Order: sequence, then structure tokens, then C-alpha cells
Amino acid sequence: MGRALWLAVLLALGPVTAARPQETGVPPVQAGVLTIDQDRLFSETKLGADTLAGLEAEAQALAAENQRIEGELIAEERRLTEQRADLEAEAFRDLANEFDERVQRIRDEQDQKARDLTRTRDEARSVFFRDVAVIISEIVREKGALVVLDRRDVFLSADSIDITDEAIRRVNAAEGK
Repeated sequence: MGRALWLAVLLALGPVTAARPQETGVPPVQAGVLTIDQDRLFSETKLGADTLAGLEAEAQALAAENQRIEGELIAEERRLTEQRADLEAEAFRDLANEFDERVQRIRDEQDQKARDLTRTRDEARSVFFRDVAVIISEIVREKGALVVLDRRDVFLSADSIDITDEAIRRVNAAEGK
């Protein structure tokens, strides 16, 4: 998602970016390349941190629900095991099969909830980067850059081309408006 966003921003701004530094007198970045730490941008801006806090609360609630269900199922399994001596083999087998089917259904439901939470996080991250693309585009134009790469994808770079701190400041400032 992130690479596609940056590529779209750069393609849209390509011709404008090349002319902008000479017009404004802002010296271009020598290589025309900037880096950004997308994870930091998401987690260290107020907007991103608020989003992550909400998602973390949902994840903790799901974990607590899973622990509660696990405790209930363990207790039920113990009761079923204790009843085994008093039941006919076929009756016990039926109860055990019903229990196993219910456990599997519950596991599937809880797994789906976890997948939904992951999907929600991914969607929130996509929306965040779509929302801040304009701010990143402004920085790209001002720096005279041609491309912005995720810092994690760069083997070695000078700190001077990393715009993460500046982007965090600007996103937070825009959020305060």
C-alpha cells in the first residue's frame, strides 16, 4: 500500500516537482531522493497514535474474551471428563463430539474476529496515509525530490534525506487546525 501511495504522489507531482525548486529558491535535495519511516509517521503523529490506541484497546478486549472463553471451555471439559464414568460410551462420545464441534466453531469465530481486527488496522493505516499524502507531497515539492522511499527499504542513506520528523510535525500541526 505504502509504495503505491508514494508512487502515485510522485507521478502526479513529477512535472511540478522538477520546476518548483528553481522557482522558489529552495535548494533541491542533491539526489532527488527522500526517505520516510512510515511506521514512525503512523505511530508518532497524534492522528496515527489515536488510531493505534483504539485498535490496541480492541485487541486487548479480544484477548480478554479469548481468555474468558478458554477458561469456560476448560471447566466444561473437566465436567465432561468427570461424567465419563457415569455415562454409556455412546452417550459420552456424543457429548464429546458436540463439545469438540462447539470448540471448533468458537475457535473459528475468534480467529475471524482477529482477522477482522487486522483488516481494520490495515484499512486505518491506508486511510491515514491517504489523508497525509498532501502534506508529504508538499515536502517533496519543497525539497525538489523526485522520489520518497520507505526508510526500511533503503540499505544506507544520509539522515539529511529523511523527512520523517518534519512530516510528523506537519501532520500534527495540520491536525491541530
